[in-house]
Amino acid sequence: MPVGYRPEIDGLRAIAVLSVVLFHFGVPGLGGGFVGVDVFFVISGFLIGGHLWDELVKTGRIALGQFYLRRIRRLAPAFFAVVLISFAVGWVIMLPFEFRAFGKEVIAASVWLSNVLFYREAGYFDVGAENRVLLHTWSLSVEEQFYIFLPLCLLLLTFGLRARNRLILGFLTLIWLASLLACIWLTPTRPISTFYLFPYRAWEMLSGVLIAISLRYRQMPARWASPVSWLGLGLTCFSIIVVREAGFPGWQAVLPVAGAVLLLWGTSTPGGSLVKQALSHPGMVLVGMISYSLYLWHWPVLVLSKYWRGEYSGWVEALLWMCTTFALAYLSWRFVEQPVRRSKHVVPSILLSGAVSVGLVTVALGWTIYRGDGLASRFPAELRTHITASGEFYNDWGRCGDVSDGVLAGMNVCAIGPEGPPKVLLWGDSHMRAWMAGLEQAAHAAGTPAILIWQGGCPPVFGIEKRETAGTPTKDRKCWSWNDQLRAALPALTSVERVLLIGRWAYYADGQGVGQDAHNKITLTAAAPLETAKIGQELFAQAFQATVRELRENGLEVFALRQVPEMQDYNSREVSRDMAHGRMTASEAAERLTLSLPRARQRSERADAVLRALATSEQIRLIDPWPELCAETCNGLYDGVSYYFDNNHITNSGARALSPILAPVFLDGISEDRS
Repeated sequence: MPVGYRPEIDGLRAIAVLSVVLFHFGVPGLGGGFVGVDVFFVISGFLIGGHLWDELVKTGRIALGQFYLRRIRRLAPAFFAVVLISFAVGWVIMLPFEFRAFGKEVIAASVWLSNVLFYREAGYFDVGAENRVLLHTWSLSVEEQFYIFLPLCLLLLTFGLRARNRLILGFLTLIWLASLLACIWLTPTRPISTFYLFPYRAWEMLSGVLIAISLRYRQMPARWASPVSWLGLGLTCFSIIVVREAGFPGWQAVLPVAGAVLLLWGTSTPGGSLVKQALSHPGMVLVGMISYSLYLWHWPVLVLSKYWRGEYSGWVEALLWMCTTFALAYLSWRFVEQPVRRSKHVVPSILLSGAVSVGLVTVALGWTIYRGDGLASRFPAELRTHITASGEFYNDWGRCGDVSDGVLAGMNVCAIGPEGPPKVLLWGDSHMRAWMAGLEQAAHAAGTPAILIWQGGCPPVFGIEKRETAGTPTKDRKCWSWNDQLRAALPALTSVERVLLIGRWAYYADGQGVGQDAHNKITLTAAAPLETAKIGQELFAQAFQATVRELRENGLEVFALRQVPEMQDYNSREVSRDMAHGRMTASEAAERLTLSLPRARQRSERADAVLRALATSEQIRLIDPWPELCAETCNGLYDGVSYYFDNNHITNSGARALSPILAPVFLDGISEDRS
């Protein structure tokens, strides 16, 4: 096994970081460039695992304090520099709701838990990934969790279980296998978990650990070195070009991991193959040496530059920002990383106290931003109408949670109104969630307990399946399974007397979004036998009618909320950002919250026909918000308050202002439990 510095590993780092950076900056032909992170995981496991194993074999122990000091010296300086400079830039340009989210990111990344944060917040109304300044630190958190897991695992096996070297290697192999199988098995149903969480990524780093330990005891025959290196390089490049985000990590992650393992294995023999020489080229080595700073800087530069400028005007601007990234990375490596790593004056006590102090500062900054709701006072008053709307998708989830048993087991259910057995079932899609504040207000005013069940992009209709371009196969399957489970649960919900259906009906009836989300399409198909096979609007109408009939047969009075008119070109986040950066005036923003009545009616015509027919035949009671919002025109701006979050969801303020129209759902004859 070669000892000392291995320049070809820096060359492999260069391949990894360049694939990630070029992919994120939109360079064509690199559809799987994100797998560079997986290559990094293997390299990290190879180096850290090899060093820890050598220390354990040589001394019989692992000096944890020294190990973590080395990690701090290596990782902390550049990380804190990026965080603090991103904070300064964000203060100037970021809107409050996104700056608030940045505060949480700073706290999570500083305590090695950003992967957990992004896993938990990967929801329907989450701040988009394109605006998450520290999104890329999820991989650093996974690695840092690995730095906790591996040395403690080795110590436990060595001293706690008194295991010998081969037995330790066997235990690590079993953990590797369990993590790999869990990743492959669960990715189709839990892709967010397997992407972000350490247990499902541990096998990638353990792949590096296992090959590093194996090479301590058995060298590769020299004649194999070149073909294995070529195979590893080919597999790595193939992954960067061919792998796709859909269904990742899963089995696809095996490709870049195997490629990296083969490269490390093939280049570990003395002498030099052509691949090893290429990876050891001074240019590749330099990029590899600055790879950590380059990875740290590339995402904040990309996010903040697009946030400030909007989408790039062309490849020239993208190239300029990419060059800026490389310049910042080199400066960070040269004047931040290297001085701290090499200075004899930065003794362990200074290093530790400095890292803790700066860490406390970043956590305090993050907490201040978060608790201050993004510090909206930074912006002039005329902006705050839309800034407030852009942050009004937060709700109090204190009374929501996954049901552990019973007929609703596994479903997320929110209690609404006063305590007690629910009298009203509130069932819908993301529009139900948008109305949550108004529903809560109306339920408390009437003194009527209720439960709320919602799922984004999922029509509250029995007997259909949906495929949505804005969703995932997992979410599509979950929609049908939840609706089917609720269908089976209805007879057991004996206290419930009424049901209110809320949905983006025009979306389901027309099959696509409108205005800013016209690219979103949804296809409905029959999941259970209906009277006749229908498609499109006819299927929606038939399925909705059948759902109402089934609800009534279960003894429920059915209410339906007419969808609010869609302000087709409005998005509070984009409007706020454009106003803040001088790309839009206040009057232009107000125009986006105004829509002619004929245009509004044209969009909702098909869906309204279904609702009105059922209301006319007295099968449902229709709750209509249009009289409150529309006269000759439909307006979403009242007394300086925007009632809209985007082009089809209302804000919490809008929901509370319109809550009186919801009163009939919670009043008028609520009686004893139905039998």
